[in-house]
Amino acid sequence: MSTEIKAPTFPESVADGTVATWHKQPGEACAADELIVDIETDKVVLEVVAPADGVLKEIVKGEGDTVLSEEVIATFEAGAAAEAPPPAASAPATETAAAPAAEVTTDADKIGPAARKLIDENGLDASQIKGTGKNGGITKEDVQNFLKNKPAAAPAAAAPAAAAPALNVPVGERTEKRVPMTRLRATIAKRLVEAQQNAAMLTTYNEVNMKPVMELRKQYKDLFEKVHGGTRLGFMSFFVKAATEALKRFPAVNASIDGNDMVYHGYQDIGVAVSTDRGLMVPVLRDTDSMSLAEVEGTIADFGKRGREGKLGMDDMQGGTFTITNGGVFGSLMSTPILNPPQTAILGMHKIQERPMAVNGQVEILPMMYLALSYDHRMIDGKEAVQFLVTIKDLLEDPARMLLDV
Repeated sequence: MSTEIKAPTFPESVADGTVATWHKQPGEACAADELIVDIETDKVVLEVVAPADGVLKEIVKGEGDTVLSEEVIATFEAGAAAEAPPPAASAPATETAAAPAAEVTTDADKIGPAARKLIDENGLDASQIKGTGKNGGITKEDVQNFLKNKPAAAPAAAAPAAAAPALNVPVGERTEKRVPMTRLRATIAKRLVEAQQNAAMLTTYNEVNMKPVMELRKQYKDLFEKVHGGTRLGFMSFFVKAATEALKRFPAVNASIDGNDMVYHGYQDIGVAVSTDRGLMVPVLRDTDSMSLAEVEGTIADFGKRGREGKLGMDDMQGGTFTITNGGVFGSLMSTPILNPPQTAILGMHKIQERPMAVNGQVEILPMMYLALSYDHRMIDGKEAVQFLVTIKDLLEDPARMLLDV
């Protein structure tokens, strides 16, 4: 019996989606809950799975097509078996067994739509690609692997000796590859541009001595990991807790702008920027005031894992009253983070680097980090922004103050 496969129900904030990748083709067997297609929205990639054991009968929406919430994208036949490949044509009675093998050609229907698109875009010869799909079919992954391992082009034959040498000819390959921007990356680009155009964004900087936090972490990291079931003690949890305390002291930094209204939030939901292959995502830690260091570290680790696997959901990234981004993990020494609207501020962490510092009239080598706070001047005055950043600095340089609430 044929059933319709529909796009997932999108939240109100998501108008539509784009079919990213079909993992099954018409006629292919599917097991229950097996991944059939990925649908990319402005925020996450949603997975659609097979409703039961059966066969994908027809694809209604191809890769790159726009789909609405609960729109039909394919038909599925439960309980059916995969289509058998057509039998080889029997040789005519007059044909001899020594017929030349070169007359056999690649069957076009063994190439999936996504694979065919890649082959055409890159001008490839399908006969050179080894298929690993059903009945030797060529999949999108086969084409991608072929492109990765494609040998360099053979050098052209030497020109006749009498010919004059060509001048100003570039040496080596000068290849170009045009790839459409993913829906997620296009949305990120649009929001970042809007943030700079619509907000009165400024950035204030400070620096923090990370020695106290590093010594505390070194002293307790093994015990922390043992007590909390393998959760590792990192630096991010200290910054989250310090930011939470600072947000309580400076409510404007924890607020947002809605038209002509300023919305003050009585809770702290801190977004943590996570870099993935699909783009930057900002899952949100809820009610950080009530979270322990272990809960913060464990949740962030889970966000990172699910982000790399493309399994972050809409609920993970909704809301947020403040954002922390850490360019230091990539080696950034200083940067200007861009606001995440409608939030009014974002904190940028950077690389920890040893520098000579003057301490009580003496020069000491200390592990220092530059901090950057970008803020919307429509909502936050410069005085508040500076005091907020100084509060984070003071809490990190004396972590006991976070416990004592002083």
